[in-house]
Amino acid sequence: MPKILEIEGYKFYIYLNDHLPIHVHVWKGGGECKVLLGPELVIQNNYGFKSKELKSILRIIEGHYAFIIEKWHEIHGK
Repeated sequence: MPKILEIEGYKFYIYLNDHLPIHVHVWKGGGECKVLLGPELVIQNNYGFKSKELKSILRIIEGHYAFIIEKWHEIHGK
C-alpha cells in the first residue's frame, strides 16, 4: 500500500490491486477515511475524523487532485 502524500499529519494511501472508482485512503492518529475522486469528492467511509478534519482532508485532496489521479494510474495502469 503505497503512501502517496503526507500533509498536515494526514497520510494518503492507494492500495495495490484496489478497485474502481478511483479513491484514496486517509489516516491520521486513530482516524481513517476513504474518499472517492469522481467529478465530486465523496467521503465514502469515515472512522474517527471530525467534521473540521474532513474539511481539511477534502481541501488537501482538491489541491492535489491531479497528482492523486496520476498516482492511481501509475499504480493500477490506465
